[in-house]
Parts: sequence; C-alpha cells; structure tokens
Amino acid sequence: MNETILLIDDDVNLLSSMKRQYRGKFNLETATSGEEALERIAAGPAPAVVVCDMRMGGMNGVATLAKIKEAAPDTVRLMLTGNADMQTAIDAINDGSIFRFLTKPCPPELMEAGLGAALEQYRLVMAERELLEKTLAGSVKVLIDMLAMASPLAFGRATRIRGWARKVAAALNLPQRWQIEIAAMLGPVGLLSVPPEVIAKLHAKQPLSAVERRMLDHSPGAAKTVIAHIPRLAGVAKVVGLQHRGFDGSGFPEDGPKGSDIPLDARVLKILTELSNVAAGVSPTRADFETLGLRASQFDPALFERVRGVLEVSTDHAHGARPVKTLATALLLPEMVLAADVTTLDGRLVLSALVQISEAHVESLRNLARVKRITDSIAVFDDDGPV
Repeated sequence: MNETILLIDDDVNLLSSMKRQYRGKFNLETATSGEEALERIAAGPAPAVVVCDMRMGGMNGVATLAKIKEAAPDTVRLMLTGNADMQTAIDAINDGSIFRFLTKPCPPELMEAGLGAALEQYRLVMAERELLEKTLAGSVKVLIDMLAMASPLAFGRATRIRGWARKVAAALNLPQRWQIEIAAMLGPVGLLSVPPEVIAKLHAKQPLSAVERRMLDHSPGAAKTVIAHIPRLAGVAKVVGLQHRGFDGSGFPEDGPKGSDIPLDARVLKILTELSNVAAGVSPTRADFETLGLRASQFDPALFERVRGVLEVSTDHAHGARPVKTLATALLLPEMVLAADVTTLDGRLVLSALVQISEAHVESLRNLARVKRITDSIAVFDDDGPV
C-alpha cells in the first residue's frame, strides 16, 4: 500500500524543515505549487495524504485540493494555512472535502498527530475498498456460480448482458461501474422462482401466456429481496428491482418511479434486458434496436441512443466467424468462452454458448465427463473476443 504524504507549499524552506522534522516517521514528498502537485498525481501513484498550503502563487489551496479530489478521490486531504478565516475553512471543506484544517504556525506534535490520523483514515478507506472489491466480490461470485448451475439459460443471458453493461459503463463513464455489472449478473436471480419451461420459452423467443409474462415481470422483485440482504448491495438491489420499470411508468413495480427518477443504472439495465430478449447473437444489430424502438416510450430516449451508439454492429460483424477449438475437459481453463451449448447425452442443457466459464464450471464439466453424462469434448472460442 502506498503511504506517501505529499506536502504542497511555495515556501521551500518550510518544506525542507518538515522533511527533516519527520524523517524516519513518514514517507514525505514535496511540491512547490498546485500545478506541480497535480502533475505528480497524474503520473501516479496517487499519494495517501496531501497537505496543502492555502496561499500560494498560481493556484490556491482550495482550488488545488478540489482538483486533487477529482484526480485522486481516495487521497486524504489536509489544509495548512496562516489565514484561518471562516470563509477559507468553509471553502476548503465544501470544495476540497478536507480531512483536517491546520493553522500556521503548527506545533510539530500537532502536525505529526494530524499526519498520523490522516494515514489511518487512508488505511480505513483502502480496507473498505478491499472489502468491497475482494470479499464482497467473492460472495457475489458464489451467487453467480450457483445461478449458473441452477439455471444455465438464465446465467447465459446474464453473462451477455454483463458484457454489454461493461461496454456501456465504460463508454458513458458511469460513476459506479461495478454496480451495474453486478446488477447485470444478479438480475436473473429472481428467475429461479420461475418454472424452467418458462425460461426455456423465453430463451427460444416463443410466445408467452399472460400468466408466464407476469411471472417474468415480477421476478426482479424476488431478486431484489435476496440481494438486499447482502451488506453494501442496497444500490444493486434497487437497480435490479427496477430493471423492468419503463421510463413512461409502465412495467413493474407498478408503484415505482418513472422518467429520470428511475436510477440511471436501472434505466440502462432496462434497455439491456429488453435487448437480450430480441438479440440473437452476442452483438446486437440495427434490426434488434429497431425492434426495441417499437416500444420507445419504455426507454429513456437520450440514453437509448447512446447505448445504441456503443453496442450496435453491422449484421456482417454480428455473425462474423470466430476461431473455435475443441478441448477435453482436463484442458479447460477459467475465463474461456463456450462456443456452443454444453448438453448432457440425454439433451439437458448444462451451460449455454457464449458463457465465460468459472472455476466451478470447469470442475462441474470435468465431473460430468468422468461419469459419462457429457462428451469429453468442449468447444470454446480461440480468441479474445467479447464475452
């Protein structure tokens, strides 16, 4: 973990003094202007803590900390100034989101305590991120693997939607990309409450009865209930619960929000979920989006066009050939992408084509091959194409 502290002040003597004072206690670097500090941060890695003087030539401390907040949001920010008026403090807190406000001259023991507290705060932030990105991600992976085993068709749809969501989130620079990716993968969890034959009809694009359609429409509510019990996934649960809610107020839940009151991620997921119902391949075509356009009122119009611009491909490209290889199950590796459905010898679907297999899938396929439930020959794509 990088625990560098960056001191920003146009007083070179003060910077030299502080480096001598805290040598051996902290890993200190210095910059003599806001511009220099931002250049260092852009070059990376971002410091754990910055201590910035308020009055400097060029960019002042408030402006510097505000830009540092944008460039390195995890960096803990402290303000050091000899001008301790109320407005300076207000601006520093509101614009720079500072952790502490220190006044000049600052006693060495107070500065040392402030730097130590800032580092501890940074460690807490990093621990929080590790919890979210590793521990939580592991828990989510377990749920996803269970979905893959329980409903291969639902998992296949989710995998395709997640691939689209990843592209859209990057292109639109969505603020929390991880949230929509997890929502895309966990969205079909509610389908486990729907009879398998209904899922099969949906996958085959066969007509559904009113009762069957209502089951599918209400399935996000079941998924929301399950996901809401997982700590820190309240936002994901809300997005999943609204994935069938139309921009015009149609769909489910019937008492849900409409228009721009629907969270952005849920509006995106609504488009992608409906797109998965009409698109035949891994990449949606112009015809697929034109089919969705017949129900244009259900989608955020501006967002629909932006998603279309990101995902739409020509028919030729959508059906272009990708190299395929056939492997024995002993040679399969996690993250390979299936080029064809895997079925048992009696015709039951195990995993859908286009699924990116996990460690659990690899082990399951090997076990099925050992007991002669499937042929020991799996087709996977021999390239790095889209999942």
